[in-house]
Amino acid sequence: MDFEKVLALFRAMNDQKVDYVVFGGIALGAHGIVRATVDVDLFVDPAPDNIARLRSALRSVWDDPEIEQITAEDLGGSYPAIQYGPPEEEFTIDLLSRLGEAYRYDDLESEIVLIGDVPIRVVTAKTLYEMKRDTVRPKDRSDAKALRTRFGFED
Repeated sequence: MDFEKVLALFRAMNDQKVDYVVFGGIALGAHGIVRATVDVDLFVDPAPDNIARLRSALRSVWDDPEIEQITAEDLGGSYPAIQYGPPEEEFTIDLLSRLGEAYRYDDLESEIVLIGDVPIRVVTAKTLYEMKRDTVRPKDRSDAKALRTRFGFED
């Protein structure tokens, strides 16, 4: 993963004032738990003006007409997830406005963490732990264990 491109994405989203929250592997890293990842996991506010700002941010990093396929209607619909693969990159960007009925963008506890000189909004370690502890994916269970050990969370 070209982390400079990932940081360019966060800078662009901050510049465009996109309402987003990072979760997944990058959020783990922001909380001090290093794990390899091949995607950028983002919850985004599905409001049309926010998605327009998101598209603008993406276009400032990648010249790709496929960005126009990212719509508020899709992110606000019955399957509110889009996977975008930037051209010539070795990572994807997963955009969600909710994860089933358990998590919605508006309900996430988050905080600002600096990665290098770039402030990014990430889910809190506790929220990330809660998101991962009861899933069936072994990777998530391992992440939850690492979070529990580092932060002393109770089951």
